[in-house]
Amino acid sequence: MSSIVPLRAAIGVATTLLASSLAIAARADDASPWQRDGHSAVRLVAGSRSGAVLLGGIAFQLQPGWKTYWRTPGDSGVPPRFDFSKSDNVEAVTVMWPAPLKFDDGAGGHSIGYRDQIVLPLRIVAKAADKPVTLRAEINYAVCEKLCIPVEARAELGFNSVASTEDANLRAALDTVPKPANIGDPNPLTIRDVKRNGATKVVVDVVAPADARNVNLFVEGPTPDWALPIPAPVQPSPADVKRFSFELEGLPPGAKPDGAALKFTLIGPDKSYEFNTNLE
Repeated sequence: MSSIVPLRAAIGVATTLLASSLAIAARADDASPWQRDGHSAVRLVAGSRSGAVLLGGIAFQLQPGWKTYWRTPGDSGVPPRFDFSKSDNVEAVTVMWPAPLKFDDGAGGHSIGYRDQIVLPLRIVAKAADKPVTLRAEINYAVCEKLCIPVEARAELGFNSVASTEDANLRAALDTVPKPANIGDPNPLTIRDVKRNGATKVVVDVVAPADARNVNLFVEGPTPDWALPIPAPVQPSPADVKRFSFELEGLPPGAKPDGAALKFTLIGPDKSYEFNTNLE
């Protein structure tokens, strides 16, 4: 038995299928295929194409119980490394880092990183705004549960969409990147003071809302080969501040702390900031 479909209905179905196919194709064009290993997956995502400065991202998916690391991994771990040198029409790529979490590393210390899903936003500067941009990334990172497993991945993605389906995800990721701030700023969450306490200890006084229970502070030296400890809360602290301290350990051979440019990342329950200062 056969049935006859009215022409208008057939055209409507075909139009719907075509629109769905185009939407799927557009979505596929805005993200590279997932590169999977046993415990994680990674891919590139592209924001809308507009001018010479583009927004993209590196998206990670991690299995439950597994984590990967921030740019400074803490007491243990391996920071991710990215190589974009094989890209086409790309002048520079800046990786922006969402506020990380602090984990017990199982060896008496703490590591710094991410779990579940995370997008690292990328600021991409094209050499020529009117020419195609293709981002190629070699991505080296580690995923850890009780043991760490190194992962190597390669991904490639063109920036073609006038209105990318990934724009909302990228804006949400940007909102989690710590905002620049100055020491002493009158924010509800801020660093009030950084000072030396003797030759080897640094004390940092943080102002935070009274109900902010989970406040973390991380410190980085002027170059990646500085491995400063994670600042630890001082108990008891003065009544109006949360005090942290750390020892001037993990400096590269021959480096002096006097005048060193330090970066502090202060993370509260719903706000995070970055502060730069020279150690006196």
